[in-house]
Amino acid sequence: MTTTASSPAAPPLQGLRVLDLATLFAGPLAATMLGDFGADVIKVEHPRRPDPSRGHGPAKNGVGLWWKLLGRNKRTITLDLSTPGGRATLLRLAATADVVVENFRPGTLEKWGLGWPELSAANERLVLARVTGFGQYGPYARRPGFGTLAEAMSGFAAITGEPDGPPTLPPFGLADSIAALATAYAVMTALQARATTGHGQVVDMAIIEPILMVLGPQPLWYDQLGYVQPRTGNRSRNNAPRNTYRTADGSWLAVSTSAQSVAERVMRLVGRPELIAEPWFAEGTTRAQHADVLDEAVGGWIARHTRDEAMAAFEKAEAAIAPIYDVRDVLADPQYQALDTVTEVADPDLGPVRMQNVLFRLSETPGSIRWTGRPHGADTDAVLTDLGLTGAEIARLRSEGAL
Repeated sequence: MTTTASSPAAPPLQGLRVLDLATLFAGPLAATMLGDFGADVIKVEHPRRPDPSRGHGPAKNGVGLWWKLLGRNKRTITLDLSTPGGRATLLRLAATADVVVENFRPGTLEKWGLGWPELSAANERLVLARVTGFGQYGPYARRPGFGTLAEAMSGFAAITGEPDGPPTLPPFGLADSIAALATAYAVMTALQARATTGHGQVVDMAIIEPILMVLGPQPLWYDQLGYVQPRTGNRSRNNAPRNTYRTADGSWLAVSTSAQSVAERVMRLVGRPELIAEPWFAEGTTRAQHADVLDEAVGGWIARHTRDEAMAAFEKAEAAIAPIYDVRDVLADPQYQALDTVTEVADPDLGPVRMQNVLFRLSETPGSIRWTGRPHGADTDAVLTDLGLTGAEIARLRSEGAL
């Protein structure tokens, strides 16, 4: 069906209900991704201890900015799951839901009488996504786990940084974000299985695992060759030249030559075509063994040109190059603008705000940002009323501290 302005197609996840019980950051981001494509995401927070992301990072006029992104497309309610009223209400909500996302330490939901036996008894079609640092079992299962620990334990930090420098951690939530993508994928896989089996299941997502997968064949290399990948800075053991280079006007450019044809074009462009005839130039791994020579050739040429000159020459030669951006450059870049990668959204507290758009584009059933992160507990009464609770019941739960 072709989408028109008068008859827009329904979002692909419309009708899917997700209960987001998680905090900081993998679980909530997975729920955000589902909400971006139409799922009804209900964010459940403690009445007196809101999700810490509301106060994480910079704020404007007392309004946390990270939450505006992480909490978008979510309705917000409060429930103290450790109270009898909170437990009973959560089970009633679970009976109406398709997915629950949680990231408590293993055993916490069970302690509250909200483990898989209780949740699946309330709704046999429910998918429970459990996102923890180390998974639901094993010697580390009950340890507190954060993305930083996964970045350390996966081997990411060990291969990041200059050869003579220390292991380097990323200055952002890399492992959490990768785990969020993996969790959203796992949830959709479990929902597809449900379409066949008729019942839900548990997703056990350990944050230490998805980042290990994206690091490539390191275990296989070690298993078969005893090879341990070292820190190489911006260089690669698989191809060269591959580095960042400073221009005559003080900018930085990144060059990649993963394809042999591109490497040859670069050498012709920078005036060193004789290097192409060297026996070691024929493969990426042997080129990498001569990275000093290649970096000198490419870096010396780029250093004599401005950023615009170098970019234009590389593009004319069909060689791979990109400028090193900070966020200001990202927002000004015409390609990002054409894709609407960072889009403007109306926010009741801040007015127009810019944030990352939905993760990908669908031609027939696109996602959208319907609203930004809402205040703590803003939708509690509306959600519980829709669930069938009376005003008196809601008031009693609130007086008991369950809301």
